[in-house]
Amino acid sequence: MIPSALSPTVGVGFKPEHYEGIAAAPGPLGFIEIHAENYMGEGGMPHAMLERLRPDYALSIHGVGLSIGGAGPLDQDHLQRLKILCDRYQPQSFSEHLAWSTHAGAFLNDLLPLPYTEETLSHIIRHIDEVQTVLNRQMLLENPSTYLRFDESTIPETEFLNLIAQRTGCGLLLDINNVFVSSTNHQLDPRAYLTAFPLSYVGEIHLGGHNEDTDDEGAVLLIDAHGSPTADSVWALYAETLAKTGPIATLIEWDNEVPAWPVLRAEVERANALLAPSLAQHAA
Repeated sequence: MIPSALSPTVGVGFKPEHYEGIAAAPGPLGFIEIHAENYMGEGGMPHAMLERLRPDYALSIHGVGLSIGGAGPLDQDHLQRLKILCDRYQPQSFSEHLAWSTHAGAFLNDLLPLPYTEETLSHIIRHIDEVQTVLNRQMLLENPSTYLRFDESTIPETEFLNLIAQRTGCGLLLDINNVFVSSTNHQLDPRAYLTAFPLSYVGEIHLGGHNEDTDDEGAVLLIDAHGSPTADSVWALYAETLAKTGPIATLIEWDNEVPAWPVLRAEVERANALLAPSLAQHAA
């Protein structure tokens, strides 16, 4: 099985709008990430751009449609298309979500939460084993952003992720914005969550923006929207995490209301400024 192997640099979720800016002046960018489902056709402009950039950048492929937590079997056609894509581009990393998005053959276009039970754990482990066997590569599993919790859950989320990584050999993708969003929504301490998180399995970190709203009772409700700069509170958690883990590949996610390249590049530079001391300390 090919291990996940992104170097500890800063990357962005690649958008066609940024192609010219990246190709002309890559600057501080270390890798790019694509959503797998946008590249499952055989050709076209997306592939032309990616093939131009691929020799110069490490690549992370991020899936959003496998439905790892779905109740039914994995979609074999989707899994085979994913294998073709990974074989074609040989990414340094492949990741998916601790979530489900399918039911009775219908795709729900969302990443929905799961109850953390022994039954769910066994189900997800089987799915991850299948994915890693078919792809012949390690996958990273991302912690979710959530807006509700299940009464039947019996395993804390951090322990649930730890057990999955232990039993499958997968790695973890730590989305720090998701940690902040979920912790705020459930009135929990994000630092306590990160203290309990199995950091030794983390192969990639995600940062991104969120929107603030209120629920029906007037309480703060954060939405993982990926359409704004990373919040200062998330940057602070990122710096604290690096102090514990050392340097880890870090992605800036900005999927909606996509800004001009200089705006996204500024986010990359801010992440690099926090990552650089960790790199220097571990190089000494």
